[in-house]
Amino acid sequence: MEIRKAASSDIESMQQLIQQFAEIGLMLPRTVKSLCEHLQSFTVAVDNGRVIGVAGLHILWKDLAEIRSLAVEPASHGHGVGRQLVRQLVQEAEQLGIAQVLSLTYQTQFFEKLDFHVVRKESLPHKVWKDCIYCKKFYHCDEVAMVYYTRYYDRFQATKEA
Repeated sequence: MEIRKAASSDIESMQQLIQQFAEIGLMLPRTVKSLCEHLQSFTVAVDNGRVIGVAGLHILWKDLAEIRSLAVEPASHGHGVGRQLVRQLVQEAEQLGIAQVLSLTYQTQFFEKLDFHVVRKESLPHKVWKDCIYCKKFYHCDEVAMVYYTRYYDRFQATKEA
């Protein structure tokens, strides 16, 4: 299996994989147009030339990025594909100097194993007022906000307080 940045040839497979989970309410759908516009933020897991996992890293603010549209084909669940995708995106966020990586999720145990911590959604105004306000679930969101604190978190907090 290979973890790499997504390419335009992956878009159809990415959209089908995401849509599979969107149809059962586990994530928001993504259009082909949206995937094209944000292609540079996506990473894929590929096995034998086939996309078996996808996830995007969306920068929300200078100290906050979000993992979006994390989907792994059901046959590959439990084989570390999602874990590798998340680790790759956390590493990418750290390379950008981002202090926190957010996930809005139903899969809390998965993210806890990767050192993400549950936080109140209200503590993330850049997410809430940039994206959440337009979501159909805004008034009845049942996803859990979880954050990973990168090695830049303490440094960023110190500059905020100074």
